[in-house]
Amino acid sequence: MEIEIIPLASKKIERRKIERGLIEEAILDPDQTVEGYAKREVRQKIYTIEGKRYLLRVICEKEQDKIIVITAYLTSQIKRYWR
Repeated sequence: MEIEIIPLASKKIERRKIERGLIEEAILDPDQTVEGYAKREVRQKIYTIEGKRYLLRVICEKEQDKIIVITAYLTSQIKRYWR
């Protein structure tokens, strides 16, 4: 499945220093998928980075044979978002 990252998301991801490989892994093999706003999906995966646990949240839309990434961010507030 093709993964497309919109330009604004690409800038935010670069600024947040999130590796593209982590985003692809979260999309293709998420620990959890929850419903987001406006029929978007939030694919979530937990990572340990420098000894601390973080939740990577990738907000995306599915379009036929591709997934469009709207934004992605890491948060330490796992309990807040985990369903």
